[in-house]
Amino acid sequence: MTDRVMVFAPAPILTVTIEQHHNAPNLHVHPGGQGVWQARMITALGVPVSLCVALGGEPGFLVEALLEAEEFDVRTVSRRAATGWYVHDRRDGERDTVAEHPGEPLERHDLDELHNVALTEGLRSSVAVLSGPHGPSVVDPALYERLAADLTANGVRVVADLSGDHLTAVLEGGVAFVKVSHEELVGDGLAQDDSVDALLGAGRALLERGVEAVLISRAGDAALALYDGHECEVHPPPLRVNEHRGAGDSMTAGVASVLARGGSMEEALRTGSAAGALNVTRHGLGTGRGEAVRELMSRVRIEPR
Repeated sequence: MTDRVMVFAPAPILTVTIEQHHNAPNLHVHPGGQGVWQARMITALGVPVSLCVALGGEPGFLVEALLEAEEFDVRTVSRRAATGWYVHDRRDGERDTVAEHPGEPLERHDLDELHNVALTEGLRSSVAVLSGPHGPSVVDPALYERLAADLTANGVRVVADLSGDHLTAVLEGGVAFVKVSHEELVGDGLAQDDSVDALLGAGRALLERGVEAVLISRAGDAALALYDGHECEVHPPPLRVNEHRGAGDSMTAGVASVLARGGSMEEALRTGSAAGALNVTRHGLGTGRGEAVRELMSRVRIEPR
């Protein structure tokens, strides 16, 4: 086991975005999905990553080729059904969906192969990040429960950035750290509303289910953290928002990078908050310079509740 991170991203997607640059449209084609963005940020923070994915069809062929340009290792399971995708038009400044498809559900053989590949890479790592599929129906939550249980039983710290049935599954399997948004807690019925008291109550309930630490992101407001008997607000440094999407994924990545090196929870929270704050200043999701994250860490305020 080393200070590397396995990122489980069972169903990444192909993203196609049209933007306006001066007088001409620009086409951007990238590999996307929560796990890809997290792997990118963890790598930027200097921690080696193994990304475990299942890819198929023409979109999968393109995603696989694009992932070769990334600076992390990729373990790919070939699947018969096509990988998901979306086409967004942002020429007017808004994110208009032209067309999208989450991909077909992974079949039993795909799930078994993916479990074995992720288990192998997870056992070679000190931390495993379990990220969600772009479309919840694409991956059976039972795979998450099985993988979380096997990794936890073998001493790997599991970090989950999930919601809905997939979060429930890893709670059954075993998870050390949960990052979840306030909207997800309310949407899943785990919190009655988005008040601080209700969210902290939901966080305490997660701790009672065996989770070591919980981080609740709250869009533009301070995040809430619960760990080792502490309950606190995590205030990011003030930066102008350029693209709000992906901040939560970068936050999870920052936390995982510190836990993989054996750092403290306070350092993990500072790194996660700084990484999330930096991400919103950029167009690319899960991007940012590690030196900028480290500089911003001292400007993160952690205040007890």
